[in-house]
Amino acid sequence: MKNIFKYILCGVMWLAIGQAHAQNNPYIDDKLLHFGFFIGVDMLSYHIQENDEATQMELAATLDNIPSNDSIVYHPRTTAIGPGFQVGFITDLRLHRYLNLRLTPALHFGERTIDYKGDTPARTYILTIPVTIPLYLKWSAPRINNYRPYVIVGGGVEFECFRDKDKPILHKPFDAFVSAGFGCDFYFRWFKLSPEIKYQIGFIDAHTPIPEAGANDWGIGADKYFYTNAIKHMTHQKLSIIFNFE
Repeated sequence: MKNIFKYILCGVMWLAIGQAHAQNNPYIDDKLLHFGFFIGVDMLSYHIQENDEATQMELAATLDNIPSNDSIVYHPRTTAIGPGFQVGFITDLRLHRYLNLRLTPALHFGERTIDYKGDTPARTYILTIPVTIPLYLKWSAPRINNYRPYVIVGGGVEFECFRDKDKPILHKPFDAFVSAGFGCDFYFRWFKLSPEIKYQIGFIDAHTPIPEAGANDWGIGADKYFYTNAIKHMTHQKLSIIFNFE
């Protein structure tokens, strides 16, 4: 992960040095509507609120084929950041000289890790392939030569395209989130490149409890029920490094 940040920093410095010339593309920001695309890398995690021990044992007692003396108590933590990748399209509407409205739907691929602490430590991996549809307000500073820093805030919805019922943790198919970030526009002769750092947090519980998932239909082993019993509330978190091409 440190090497990734080092390469990105070197790339941004190279861009800054290479752009210290006459102004490129002077009228690109005057368009009422323009389009583009982006690619990015994600660092994925969860914010988890765990069930207390009494609740976990009570939930285990309601499950079929689980002896009452076979209850396991876990303490779930996201101790490892999962890798991810995203690609999407940009639709940008000019509202003002310094303000733009942006729609940036994207397809994401990623994996999150949950570690369980207890008498018998365990770990599970959750593969996610969501589609996000966010809407952002982009506020830009005045342009100086071929640079223009900006901040971006907004939110949107997320739809899970892949739900692996063989895993002990099952995401809900829908989430909503808020997001904020910052970046800088670099103007080239034929296009604009905008490296951007953005943080996203969901505010809907993404965890599907066993009663909602249908314990009889959920194709996991009985011993895996303890994984989901340990979680009371779970929300998504994502830090992204994005490269916009417009």
